[in-house]
Amino acid sequence: MRSIWRTLDAELWRGVLAIAVAAAVNGASFGAIAVAAGLALWVPVVMSVLIFAGGSQYLAVGVVAIGGNPIAAVLGGLVLNARHLPFGLAVGDVIGRGLPARLVGSHLLVDESVAFAMAQRDPVRARAAYWACGASLFVAWNVGVLAGALAGTLVSDPNALGLDAVFPAVMLALVLPALKEAGKARPALLGAAVALATTPFLPAGVPVLLALVGLVAVPRRREEVVA
Repeated sequence: MRSIWRTLDAELWRGVLAIAVAAAVNGASFGAIAVAAGLALWVPVVMSVLIFAGGSQYLAVGVVAIGGNPIAAVLGGLVLNARHLPFGLAVGDVIGRGLPARLVGSHLLVDESVAFAMAQRDPVRARAAYWACGASLFVAWNVGVLAGALAGTLVSDPNALGLDAVFPAVMLALVLPALKEAGKARPALLGAAVALATTPFLPAGVPVLLALVGLVAVPRRREEVVA
């Protein structure tokens, strides 16, 4: 085990710690917003430990905060995290063997830990990078959420935080990288149009699920498929 950790140099650790600091700040924002939106302090804390998926957590709290159905929030979170299925196939050998390693390693599977692992050419170094990044992010995110939730209890007026603007801004930031490609932008724009058109008529949270029609309703051009 020691030989595995020795493969991590200072440069890689600097990258991991930089992302961990960003995760802590983002977690603090999530914790404060969740508590200020009316959730009990323990809800974002327990959610972060058991789920550990920032995008899905923002989505779930956002839907519930505006009076949406919790079932819609859960379904939306599951769809948002569907990308973890191919991620798991890509790093299955990296996580390690044995049930305990696979259970814990699967829980630490996030975009950043997968990216750090896949960037390494040496399998031993890839495994060390995966665990170092995943564990660091898990600790940083949860510490940040707890600190933010504690700070959120000091806010008397949740509306002062501008919750109606925060949640859409966060979700937009999550999808912006994908919008740079035309083949991915069209389904996203169609989904957004569907959500906007149905929001005045349907319960909160349902338009988000209906926006998924953008994934199948826009045919891709042949040259995009070949590429």
